[in-house]
Order: sequence, then structure tokens, then C-alpha cells
Amino acid sequence: MSLKLAIGGKGGVGKTTITSLIARSIAALNKETKVIAIDADPVANLAAGLGIDESKPITPVSELSDLIAERTGATPGTMGGFFTLNPKVDDIPDRFSLEKDGVKLLVMGTVQQGGSGCICPEAVILKALMNHLVLARNEVVIMDMEAGVEHLGRATSGSVDALIVVVNPGKRSRVAADKIKKLGRDIGIKNIVVLANRVRNEEDKKLIKDSMPDYEILGFIPEMDEIADADRDGTRPYDDITQIPEELIEVTKKLIKLGS
Repeated sequence: MSLKLAIGGKGGVGKTTITSLIARSIAALNKETKVIAIDADPVANLAAGLGIDESKPITPVSELSDLIAERTGATPGTMGGFFTLNPKVDDIPDRFSLEKDGVKLLVMGTVQQGGSGCICPEAVILKALMNHLVLARNEVVIMDMEAGVEHLGRATSGSVDALIVVVNPGKRSRVAADKIKKLGRDIGIKNIVVLANRVRNEEDKKLIKDSMPDYEILGFIPEMDEIADADRDGTRPYDDITQIPEELIEVTKKLIKLGS
């Protein structure tokens, strides 16, 4: 199965938790399917949601200085000059990922200088790697994006099966969804859907439906005490992934159909 998903949303809506649960759920429902979870958020914390031991150092790809210099021919942190714009990256996902329960985690990291559009070795590696993950890998790739879709370029966006914008009943998250939708449309993502999270009751559902009439709503995920308990205890939520709410299982099944 080949499935490429980008998951975005305003900070605090539960985007990273949802990403981890969907990744783990797909891996559990399709045990022969390879799943790669990409942490492309500057505040990298997807490891915790996947249950990967955070005491083990996870070096973001953007900080692999020796590798970047080797593959691009330029020293990280520099700008200008000549360096390779199509570096070899196909071995990076397997060499620098950590795996648990059928999900591999790869942390992208960020470019620390020059802005998001800088032409520098680190940015070239990240762009090439994202292109490879979306265009060349015949597997499930789930990307936990920052609030927007900055890691995705026009070359890759057309091959993303869906941009899932996570919202909650709060107005700010719904306003952010409009901005993310515009960014996604601008770079050519065709399938942009909403996943409502932390929904407490029918009033919350109605509010989201009425205030977002132009969106396809993938599902409504209830407020989960398990999430708060896991956060308090420093553990991953739903260690037994089969115990996740039925609503989330149904969302997972819908997504699997996209890649079938």
C-alpha cells in the first residue's frame, strides 16, 4: 500500500497525538505495510506519541552535518557557492530512523538560518528527502507538519493523497484551518480535509459542521481522558492501540482506502 498524508493544524489541537495514533493504527491494521512517520514540526515531539524512548538521542536530518557535507559538497551553515542540488537521500530513512511497533520515525529538523526559502545545504537535503519520501517510497508516509505546509514543495504536493487539518471546536483552530487550506491549495494539494478532535458533545459537532461548510469532515474524535493521563505520566496514549476509540478506527479505515 502506498499512502502519503500530511497532517497540519494550529498548535494545541492535538495534531501530533492524532498523527501518532493514525500511524500506529495503520501499522496494526496492515501488519505487512511499512509505515514511516515524519516529524516535520520544529517542536519535535512525535517520538513520545509513538512510544519511542526519548532518552535515546534522535539527531534531526538537518543536523547531520557530516552527511550533509558529504552528499551536497558544502558545509552546513553556509550559503552561496556551488553544491549538489540533487543529493543521494534514499538510504536516509532506513539509516537514521527509529522503529517501534511497525512505525519508523524520522525527524526532519529545521534550517536555522537564512529563512525557510534559503538555498543552503541543509534545505537542499530536506527538500530532496521529502521528494523521495512522497514520490519514490511505496509505503505509508505520514507527515506531522508545522502549522502550515512549509516542508512541502510544488514538486511533491501533487502526490500527497490528503492534507488533513486537525481542528477542535475553538474558533482559532478553525481560522487557522482556512490559512492552511489556502497554503495547501497554493502548492497544488487537491484533497484537503478536516479532522475534528477533542469533540465533547453534539453541540461541538454542530458548531464545526456549521462553521466549516466548505470542508469535507473526515471524522469527529472525542475528548479522551487517556490522552491527558498519558501526558501526565509521560507515556504514550493507548499502549494497546486496539483500544483507541471507534471513531479513530473508522478514520484510519477511510485513509487506508485512499492508498488501496
